[in-house]
Amino acid sequence: MEDEQGRQYHIQCREGDVGRYVLLPGDPGRCAVIANAFDEAWKVAEHREYVTYTGFLDGHKVSVTSTGIGAPSTAIAVEELSRIGADTFIRVGTSGAMQLDILPGDLVIATGAVRDEGTTIQYIPLAYPAVASHQVVSALIQAAERKKKRYHVGIVQSKDSFYGQHEPEAMPASDYLLSRWKAWLRGNVLASEMEAAAIFVLSSIKRLRSGCIVLAMANQELAKVQGKRVVVTDLSDLIEVAVESVRILAAWDDAREGKR
Repeated sequence: MEDEQGRQYHIQCREGDVGRYVLLPGDPGRCAVIANAFDEAWKVAEHREYVTYTGFLDGHKVSVTSTGIGAPSTAIAVEELSRIGADTFIRVGTSGAMQLDILPGDLVIATGAVRDEGTTIQYIPLAYPAVASHQVVSALIQAAERKKKRYHVGIVQSKDSFYGQHEPEAMPASDYLLSRWKAWLRGNVLASEMEAAAIFVLSSIKRLRSGCIVLAMANQELAKVQGKRVVVTDLSDLIEVAVESVRILAAWDDAREGKR
């Protein structure tokens, strides 16, 4: 859907407003911070939960658009951005770590996501996997290595209810929620967040590329063992690695396409 000026209905951007590479934080307030890491950037649009900045990295046009919280608004962002030229999406967000070896402040690079949300089943049945693009995962790993950051690679959980995770005992479906949480832990799911599955599924369906890197702000399982809760809110490492991964992807694309 677009208006008379060709702007997408929700994100209020038109063709030419964004680059092919788009970083996707949830929080609109993080867009300006991420854009400051570009070589140059300017605000393109702001509407509802969607804030967009566009700029350049090593001569390549790149953008950052906030998705808001959760899969429904994230799916809208991917839908509309893809209609105006974006083809590579990287979620840049925060999460709660689940495995005991993941410390608050560590980075998690997702290879896939548990589809524990209700948006993507309106696209395709649950048997369809939510997986990141190999190229994007490789670029994120190389960026983390290059920047010498502590990171983990594996599956994340994408959920719909924040409090369903953090206060499951208070919910009528507490037994169901707790049993599923134990299954994810036993299945070596690394972290819990709310948007990756939607980005992965839509990108796969549309033959686009996607990835996800999140900061483990806290680890509720580790807190149970240690008897204290540690929270890390500094996004510097997260943003540094995410931006570096776009530089790497762009260089790979140029080499493959014979541009440089």
